[in-house]
Amino acid sequence: MAALFPQGDTVVQLATGFIFTEGPIWHPTEHYLLFSDMPGDVRRRWDIESDITEVRRPANKCNGMTYDRDLNLLVCEHVTSQLVRESPSGERTVLASHYGGKELNSPNDVVCACDGTIYFSDPGYGRVPIFGLEREQELDFQGLYRIDPAGVLHLEADDFDVPNGMCFSPDGKVLFVNDSTRALIRAFDIAPDGSLTNGRLFYEHIGDGDLSKGIPDGMKIDEAGNIYVTGPGGIWIIDQNADYVGLIEVPEGVGNMNWGGDEWRTLFICASTSLYSITVAVAGARESYMPARNS
Repeated sequence: MAALFPQGDTVVQLATGFIFTEGPIWHPTEHYLLFSDMPGDVRRRWDIESDITEVRRPANKCNGMTYDRDLNLLVCEHVTSQLVRESPSGERTVLASHYGGKELNSPNDVVCACDGTIYFSDPGYGRVPIFGLEREQELDFQGLYRIDPAGVLHLEADDFDVPNGMCFSPDGKVLFVNDSTRALIRAFDIAPDGSLTNGRLFYEHIGDGDLSKGIPDGMKIDEAGNIYVTGPGGIWIIDQNADYVGLIEVPEGVGNMNWGGDEWRTLFICASTSLYSITVAVAGARESYMPARNS
């Protein structure tokens, strides 16, 4: 932990008073953070100059968000059970809504590879009260999906209990996906066509089995291959060898996190009613929307 936080930094509360925050994403050129307050059905923006502003209400109780290479915003919506793309000009396009003729459960988290391939998880959280719209689940599994650059939807795995957060390895060759109720992280090799192969267990026993203390939810990775995953007490850090490194203590239950700020070394943390941040010595691993340094 000393190498990641040489000054012994702790989390700083940036804002509070929300219901349940999720889906943080940093704009790489305009330098602001978007995040969702799911039960409040609102999307908000934070930046240093204007602090908190509201950008969309209703927001379809959106959850995970990311940008693609062209800085279109990819949004997981709980209420509509859709993955959508929002262009900088405001045009909205549905990327995925059904599989096998049945409505998706509720897209939850999303990442976009350098070639434009999109991966997203589809648990059932958006079909329960408060966090979504209560209704019966049409699919009999909770899946992990891929959308290829041509826009075709593929089911990559249907054997998760609750697929949730995900991140690429720093070289973009492995996709890590956690399973919330099983309290573990799986790894998949990414084939040249974007399909996932060689699924395997990477890390298990995130916590002591008491899910009320915190579960694997949001997950990110740094340039050194350290995985940051939500869990009991805050954010667990697991190194590239699947060894436990330590815990970023957060005073509230954490839902998600993402990199931003100068040099991508600020970890923005969505934790229940509040937004926090902490500076890390190692920068976040670069994704398709992230330039080498903020411009």
